[in-house]
Amino acid sequence: MLDKRTQLIHHARANTVAALQDMQRWGVEALHFNSHTPEALPLCSSLDPVTAATTACRTETLEDIRADMGECQRCALGRTRTQLVFGGGNPKASLVFVGEGPGQREDEQGEPFVGEAGLLLNRILFAMGLERKDVYICNVIKCRPPQNRNPEADEIAACEPFLKRQLDAINPEVLVALGKFAAQTLLQDKTPISKLRGEWRSYNDIDLMPTFHPAYLLRNPVHKRELWQDMKQVMQRLQR
Repeated sequence: MLDKRTQLIHHARANTVAALQDMQRWGVEALHFNSHTPEALPLCSSLDPVTAATTACRTETLEDIRADMGECQRCALGRTRTQLVFGGGNPKASLVFVGEGPGQREDEQGEPFVGEAGLLLNRILFAMGLERKDVYICNVIKCRPPQNRNPEADEIAACEPFLKRQLDAINPEVLVALGKFAAQTLLQDKTPISKLRGEWRSYNDIDLMPTFHPAYLLRNPVHKRELWQDMKQVMQRLQR
């Protein structure tokens, strides 16, 4: 007696043969299969809504966005940077941290938050039970301003579309805006970070927690307790 697995295989084979014979009788001369790999499909965002609704397409990836940035010269920072700092971490992260912009160490290494502020962020992640590989980290601007000055309006405007595309591609559950420029850019709100922090806001239907930037805490360690209160809210929201 045939075992159950063999019976299922014979049954499936018989059904396939019967289906092929039916199609032959109907006059079907050949079968055509879609051989497109996901990478070969057009981006949904490149199609108009009507075409996208009826055409096989794919959503944009972080790799697509980075390739589109190229060796960016869309603002003056492209002439003074060493490396463009796109972002790093888990491309499917539930939690994304958005900072201000690269500093000297980030400019040298091409990775976000690798200087003193990055070491503090690592400790914050550890206290949350997370590692860098669990989250995604990026900045509002992707090139270091000279002498680590504040980013200017035209520099933010040049980079902001890429930040929005990054967040769309990742589609996290929670965003943490680190510092004034991240919070004000994402929220389009000029309220000081000291008043924004600790209160849940929304960015494109994503829960957003504004808080202090780690670099600010290095200069003002008295505010570390407030940041930790914010991170406890983030942990609770992710667990929910």
